[in-house]
Amino acid sequence: MPQLSNDQQIRQLANLELLARQVVEGFITGLHQSPFHGFSVEFAEHRLYNSGESVKNIDWKLFARTDKLFVKQFEEETNLRCYLLLDTSSSMNFPAIGQSKLQFSVYAIASLMYLFKKQRDAFGLCLFSDKMDWISEARSTSAHLFYLFAQLESAFEQQKQKTETNISQTLHYIANNIHQRSMVIIFSDMLENGMSEEKGQALFAAIQHLRYRKHEILIFNVMDKAHELDFGFDNRPHHFVDMETGSEIRIHPNQVRDTYRDAIKNYRHQLALKCAQYGVELIDADISQGYDHILKSYLIKRNRMI
Repeated sequence: MPQLSNDQQIRQLANLELLARQVVEGFITGLHQSPFHGFSVEFAEHRLYNSGESVKNIDWKLFARTDKLFVKQFEEETNLRCYLLLDTSSSMNFPAIGQSKLQFSVYAIASLMYLFKKQRDAFGLCLFSDKMDWISEARSTSAHLFYLFAQLESAFEQQKQKTETNISQTLHYIANNIHQRSMVIIFSDMLENGMSEEKGQALFAAIQHLRYRKHEILIFNVMDKAHELDFGFDNRPHHFVDMETGSEIRIHPNQVRDTYRDAIKNYRHQLALKCAQYGVELIDADISQGYDHILKSYLIKRNRMI
């Protein structure tokens, strides 16, 4: 496990844990206040009652609310096994001012991990860029949670420069080395060297490999919508730098805005079609929109699996 060398590191981890707890508890409060009871975080600590088993652990209060029989789960029971994959390539450092895609993803993953721990789901973390950089086992303990928080902090503090993306290589490794029927959750901007046709084929060959191994896949397509989709740069010349290759261009946004928007729209459409074809859930994650959408998308996916 990582060694915490000074008080600042300890404070950083405490802050990450505090943020994750606030996000999750605020989300749960919102669910409880909602008139819609299609699912609830509470259900994650329960399972449906099976006819013939003992009735001593039935949650009768939950039965009164839902008209369904649920049995309380206990500490030693693990429900699901989840692996979180974080893209740490240089394009995730955008935007340079304010919250970046990497920072948003770190906070979102920390919040999901806190929720996993609350639900007694086992969870692991994988960091990748142009190669798979690091992977953990999947566990559900508090010590494991803080171990992975430390890895997330390190990934954010040691941001990569001029490092490209190779997501397909990582997905093949994951498919071969984790338990079957796991949930694989990917946080990436899905910008792999402009995503050429060759790169796209490699990506979906890897996704097909994951699906063959019975894994469920949820991709959070992390983006700064205002700039990366809408190309909302003000009306003056700008100096653009490719964060993964270092190539540069100076251009007026109005000269390329329509062409850019058409290209990104077409790419996203093709990505969505391919994901649907392979049974992969592709969720837009705009860094300006907070984390409730992330947690809700995960819970919907989870409830379909149990």
